[in-house]
Amino acid sequence: MTRYIRHAAFFCALLLIALLVNATHLQVFEAPSYGDNIANRRTTIARYGQPRGDILVGREPVTGSHDTGEHLRYERTYTNGPMYAPVTGYASQVYGTTLLEHTEDGVLSGTDPLLSPFPLWNDLARDRNPGGDVVTTLHRGAQEAAYEGLAGRKGAVAAIEPATGRILALVSAPSYDPSVLSGNGSSVARSWKSLNGDADKPMLNRAVRKTYPPGSTFKVVTAAAALDAGVVEDLDEPTDSPDPYRLPGTRTRLTNESEGCEDVPLRKAFEWSCNTVFAKLGVRVGARRMAATAGAFGFNDADVRIPFSVAESTFDPKVDRAQLALSSIGQYNTRATPLQMAMVAAAVANGGQVRSPYLVERTTRASGSTVATAGSRPTREAMRPSTARLLKELMADAVREGTGTNAWIPGATVGGKTGTAQHGLGNSGTPYAWFVSWAQGDRDLEPKVAVAVVVEDADADRGEISGGGDAAPIARAVMEAVLKSTSHDGG
Repeated sequence: MTRYIRHAAFFCALLLIALLVNATHLQVFEAPSYGDNIANRRTTIARYGQPRGDILVGREPVTGSHDTGEHLRYERTYTNGPMYAPVTGYASQVYGTTLLEHTEDGVLSGTDPLLSPFPLWNDLARDRNPGGDVVTTLHRGAQEAAYEGLAGRKGAVAAIEPATGRILALVSAPSYDPSVLSGNGSSVARSWKSLNGDADKPMLNRAVRKTYPPGSTFKVVTAAAALDAGVVEDLDEPTDSPDPYRLPGTRTRLTNESEGCEDVPLRKAFEWSCNTVFAKLGVRVGARRMAATAGAFGFNDADVRIPFSVAESTFDPKVDRAQLALSSIGQYNTRATPLQMAMVAAAVANGGQVRSPYLVERTTRASGSTVATAGSRPTREAMRPSTARLLKELMADAVREGTGTNAWIPGATVGGKTGTAQHGLGNSGTPYAWFVSWAQGDRDLEPKVAVAVVVEDADADRGEISGGGDAAPIARAVMEAVLKSTSHDGG
């Protein structure tokens, strides 16, 4: 009898071991496949079963979570959603996540292992930490000034702190409210269809995901290339430039919007944006050197992330001399995002050094303790420091007495460059109005902000749009907001 009991006990032990092995296999090895199964709603229910962490501007959140009391309990909410949409993106229960909501999803949703002091145990136990927060580099006043300045017109604004690469403003217009995509009701599907069908493309992030012909703002790059290459050695020496300028190998004659551009020095050519001077300078520098300088500023880099991806700004190195002439004044197939052109202005302001731009200052746990920080950003030399000093002179002259006077700020030194970029079939489209600039308060030791503004304004009369008239006032408002806050900090 005892023998049968021993056999039964042994058999039960084997069954128990088999159950434990099977449970371990399912929970450790098979769990991912079950978790990813489209029929398994437990992961989705768990994801929305707790509030999502917040995205902060300064110390204030611009996102939140609303308790619906449903199976997918918490929906995302947004404060001033349209103003911050080019930064936050959306977090939708139906359509997923974009921009910071996507790249920082692990922290915001509570799934990032760094949020837990015991990540391995949390992984095995399937525990979810409270969502952490993402602190952005944005300057609230600069963001508001940029958004209000565009006032719904098609366009974008990007602002950077030159010495660090911190993104202070990132605005795209027209915009949308991400909260209309947050839930899972029928209204979400209608909003999605409406937004995607809108001809004005409100969900397109024009500040980082659309490239434009930069027009005359690219002359900053051309001037840097010419000075670095020794093609120009004195800002006040005549440039031996005809007006009009015949594009090499063609019968096409390039003209100027301003008069008196024939043979003018680089200082005056920059001040009055003479196409003929810069087209010829680009040809003299050559395609290889022009492309190298553009690349040093950040053009032709497909890997820029802030942390979400940025469209590649391009300067074509494989052009003939006529095409090079047009490329050197920001036309032909030269393209740039507003963020890239803010980097160009920032390089001038920062003594020729380009800091990689970034948007996330740090991430924190729900308790407020830091998970990760941005740290120091890598730099590269866009031009020699001596060239940057000369370009600061040129840009300051353009604001003081040239085409950029609308950007002048009392109590500050401001440098800028206007641009009016042709586009469309036969240049028939309404030109894009550009302005790139930097500003330094009289009490500041270094420039505090660099800005790029582009206004598409397709409804404007062709003769009414200009970089100085349309874009410069917006840039001025953004720069004033930053300088005002830094002067208060210093006081």
